[in-house]
Amino acid sequence: MSRLDPVDRARRLLTRHGAWLEAVADGYALRLGTRRDAAVLQVVNETAFLQLVERPGLRVRTGGGWIVQKAGAPGASAPPPGRPGVIDGVREVVEGGRRQKLPANLALTSIEWLARHRNASGEPWLTTIEIAAARQLSQEAEAALTGPSVTMRWDALPRSGGGRRSGASEPGERALSAGRRVALALAACGPAKELVDRICIRSSALQVAEQALGLKQRSGKLLLKQGLQALARHYRLL
Repeated sequence: MSRLDPVDRARRLLTRHGAWLEAVADGYALRLGTRRDAAVLQVVNETAFLQLVERPGLRVRTGGGWIVQKAGAPGASAPPPGRPGVIDGVREVVEGGRRQKLPANLALTSIEWLARHRNASGEPWLTTIEIAAARQLSQEAEAALTGPSVTMRWDALPRSGGGRRSGASEPGERALSAGRRVALALAACGPAKELVDRICIRSSALQVAEQALGLKQRSGKLLLKQGLQALARHYRLL
């Protein structure tokens, strides 16, 4: 019996009650259940995600992520010709103390989305240094997740000092080394560690991360900027 294509398997799983997709560091996790810690049944890459956007179609899920598009329902649609990398949809944000939904490119990561956000004076909300620090952390995390048996628990990764062979490092060793760098970078963020992890690595929306961490509404903005500034100092960008 031939093995089911990953996209076809994802399409079948998405028809199950409670199935939804969430952006993670290494792609898009297909979960089953209402909780954010629901079991991951499959992880698909960007190419597969775009195929799912095209068929069966996805729409924004209340609380974050995407679910199967229902006939006639507003939400994400396949990117039209000439707009590669664009997935039209909406994101829920807080503006002027009010929660509202704004048009958004759902192909953007959370940091890329925030990087385009401007304050009341029309100035970018994040500085170029803060964005650069966030992207560097994201790249380190992506490298760490390429190795075998590497989880999102960066602080649980083995420390240096074990036996190591001379010569070029193996892919798994490089992943572990990247994981150690991620753990050190997150530790440098201090109180903002968990928030930076969720937004820069797990690509969680700011409002969703605030709720998950029990933060007051809009307080995550200041905490995130403090964490990104600490991260920039850790990477010697400041």
